[in-house]
Amino acid sequence: MAEAGEESSVPFQSGDNALLWLRHAGSVADEEIDLAEAALALGLIFLPGVHVDRYRQHLRKISEQLREECRVASQSGAADDLVLRVKALRKIMHEDNGYDGDEKNYDDIQNVNFIRVIERRKGLPISLGILYIFLARGMGWVCEGLSFPGHFLVRLEAGGDRVILDPFKRGREMDAAALRDLLKSIVGKKAELSHNYYDAVSNRDILVRLVNNLKKRLIDAEDYAEAIRAADAIGAFSPDEYRIYLDKGVLYAKLGKGAEAIEALETYISRTPFAREKQQAHLLLQQIKSALD
Repeated sequence: MAEAGEESSVPFQSGDNALLWLRHAGSVADEEIDLAEAALALGLIFLPGVHVDRYRQHLRKISEQLREECRVASQSGAADDLVLRVKALRKIMHEDNGYDGDEKNYDDIQNVNFIRVIERRKGLPISLGILYIFLARGMGWVCEGLSFPGHFLVRLEAGGDRVILDPFKRGREMDAAALRDLLKSIVGKKAELSHNYYDAVSNRDILVRLVNNLKKRLIDAEDYAEAIRAADAIGAFSPDEYRIYLDKGVLYAKLGKGAEAIEALETYISRTPFAREKQQAHLLLQQIKSALD
């Protein structure tokens, strides 16, 4: 896996060191962030005591498998085109290593912890998508996550051709009709495709989306302290993500920690550029202050 700067070149082995690694990742250019290593760091924060090197070894193994698969195909005369790349990715991910979308237990919190995803070979679209991007970029291929709402998709490119794949559905190719059907199943029958849904997202955006999935499940389980840790993790690698302070304000309030809630909301108000967001946060802030009087 690529290194994300001098400090992060030293592999982390504990949750505390993983958080430090993420903070360093928050200071480098987006393209320098090692997406898979960051996902491992996020997983380790919530799984103290796990030996992370075994998961790095698995990532190296599947990367080598993909390289060998493409080498053999090339020696047999196959062109290094989009068809070959899609076929090779599917084979390594799903046939050889058994990764699949966890449709039966979609909301299982293990599906958003990258370490547990590797262990169980099951995950959400976002966690499986990170594996697709890791493998493809390791080959030097152009592969991006897309801003499609509610379901993470990846786009692979080769020789001027493009294809959108659904990692959750074993790399199913998604044409316009399939994308429209997927959108309507998520947003509603009246929803229509927008060109914005095809925009590539940054590494930080992918990681934010991963942790937001985790945070939602923690909130649903009323584990507000761990949800605050998830928000802090986002702040580590994406320091401009000011909305975490609104989350932390609400979560601290739920835990009965008024002073911490007030501090978080005041930070949010000072950082949001939107007047409406400031106004709504001020109302919430006044409610919390009134409750403390």
